[in-house]
Amino acid sequence: MKVHISDGILSSSVITIGWGVTLLFVVASLWWSNKHLDIVEEIPKFSVMTGAFFVASCISIPIGPTCVHLIFNGLLGVILGPLSYLAMVIGLTLQALLLQHGGVTTIGINSLNVGLPALICYFIFKKGYERRISLKTLGLFLGGFAIVLTVVLLSISLVSTGEQFKEVAIGATIAHIPVMIIEALVTGSVVAYLLKVKPEMLPVEPDNLE
Repeated sequence: MKVHISDGILSSSVITIGWGVTLLFVVASLWWSNKHLDIVEEIPKFSVMTGAFFVASCISIPIGPTCVHLIFNGLLGVILGPLSYLAMVIGLTLQALLLQHGGVTTIGINSLNVGLPALICYFIFKKGYERRISLKTLGLFLGGFAIVLTVVLLSISLVSTGEQFKEVAIGATIAHIPVMIIEALVTGSVVAYLLKVKPEMLPVEPDNLE
């Protein structure tokens, strides 16, 4: 069970809520980024990470009778901050329109399910940095934690539509355990690498790193 929900599955109320919350988050992320960042300088990093999300979530990995895909929303959250939500909206829109990967009507709820965990991971990373928690350990944790949050939101989306989706939600949770482990290792490794070679890509002050 993939986290990209297709058209015709969710109720109209869940779809409407997804679009409403996603539009609010997009506006808020643009407002925050315009206030705190130089948008022009962020474009290269934004483009690379959006592309990474697009490619990773297009590659299906068979897990038993179903298949899943990588997301890297924890990694995007750590590197892009609030702009990570916009990056995933763009990635999901292109996937739905160009590849029919996920639904068009469900872009809003799909964006919420992967974008909100990214934002939460960003703020946890920032707080961890301020409290001088090991950033390598944080990266490892947040890579897996983002998948946990995504599966929880996916399950809520499905069960809110109907009780008949309970078994699907349970199956999706079990199937994403390997994804959680893989993304934890990848995110932890990328954070450790960036701390050594390009710490300015992370929401930290390089001069204050140990």
